[in-house]
Amino acid sequence: MEALKPDFFQRLGLYARLTRLDKPIGSLLLLWPTLWALWAATGGWPSWYILIVFIIGTVLMRSAGCAINDYFDRDFDRHVDRTQARVLTTGQISGKEALLVAAALALVSLLLILPLNQLTLWLSLPAIFLAITYPLMKRFFAIPQAYLGIAFGFGIPMGYAAVQNALPLEAWIMLAANICWAIAYDTEYAMVDREDDIKLGLKTSAVTFGSWDVTMVAFFYAATLSLLAVFGGMKGYQSWFWVGLAVAAIIALRHLLWIRERDRAACFRAFLNNTWFGFSVFAGIFLETMLG
Repeated sequence: MEALKPDFFQRLGLYARLTRLDKPIGSLLLLWPTLWALWAATGGWPSWYILIVFIIGTVLMRSAGCAINDYFDRDFDRHVDRTQARVLTTGQISGKEALLVAAALALVSLLLILPLNQLTLWLSLPAIFLAITYPLMKRFFAIPQAYLGIAFGFGIPMGYAAVQNALPLEAWIMLAANICWAIAYDTEYAMVDREDDIKLGLKTSAVTFGSWDVTMVAFFYAATLSLLAVFGGMKGYQSWFWVGLAVAAIIALRHLLWIRERDRAACFRAFLNNTWFGFSVFAGIFLETMLG
């Protein structure tokens, strides 16, 4: 038994790399919109159970999505510099293992929300479908980042459902804002791999936008901020929300300065920095609901 322990922990390490637990940016980009929704829907602090379930569920579903993504992309990843060392691509784990890990994580996520209302449970079905199918979109759609925005933002309608047992218009406006934000930040990410994606015949917004990529990133940041402003107006938010939105706008402008030369490292830096955009919006909503 003692001899098996190193191999066991090594396996866990491989699964952690498969599910990107060592790279939390994806979980954060999923988490911030979910927290926007929970605080806005509650008008203050949500119940501890709902908060914990959504935080854990966000991490689990993002991890499951990464495992499924690597399964579908295992043949493509070996031709892309940034992804050549992924554990599934290098054969350190099998495709069957990746699918089992994804299924186990999705099952735990489902079990966590079982005590919630029926509307939330029903919404979990399209959420799982989106997580499974997103990796395939780059083969068919010119802007798969829009699909990613729905998948990454589905915690918004689920959050409203869990808190209000309803899906008001404001939830859909927030989801639309998240879709635009996802197109902006994932285009920055796609700009890193654009040359590889062109060679492989994959579709991404960076490929589709071509020389208009920076302009379109600016457009979608502006659309995100505009939709969030509409949302804030509908909620009757006052000073704190608008301060948070202003900080997010400054962060977006900084990203545009970073990516204007299309340097790969700068584009990736801008992508990673989007967690502060999401945090700024959350901070505005949090302070507005708690202090406003």
